[in-house]
Amino acid sequence: MIVEEPSQESSQLRKPDSSLRPAPVGRRLLAAIYDVPAILTLLLIGTALVLILNRGARLDATALSLTLYRSWLAALWFAYYGFCWTRWGQTLGMRVWRIDAQRIDGSRLRWRDALLRFVTGIVAWLPFALGVFAAARDSEGRAWHDRWSRTRVTTRS
Repeated sequence: MIVEEPSQESSQLRKPDSSLRPAPVGRRLLAAIYDVPAILTLLLIGTALVLILNRGARLDATALSLTLYRSWLAALWFAYYGFCWTRWGQTLGMRVWRIDAQRIDGSRLRWRDALLRFVTGIVAWLPFALGVFAAARDSEGRAWHDRWSRTRVTTRS
């Protein structure tokens, strides 16, 4: 079995590519919509695993049981975004719309960046996606969670 060594390019700082432009808000929204089926599928699989571990029995409605279950689903939700952003720089929906998430210096997100982007992204999306629509009026085309996590979403021509 041949194992490729990880390239040094992903860990080195790169100058921001001048051909990259801020992703339009419309593309961001469409990418998010495209990600919904993937996320729902992942959450259904996660729920099926919980049911298998619980031998098919219904979950108890205790506060601890519900908290653990919801935490499990939130961890899966983050794992989807975290894995996609740190591995490829884009989720499935972002890939379709040719946009990607990266650090301000142009390098790929690290897990810490992905976690910060995910948590602040929830804040940006919750009030009717106001934080996302803010990118349309921002001079650099960055949404609230882009600024807070020191990341950017770009598109190529």
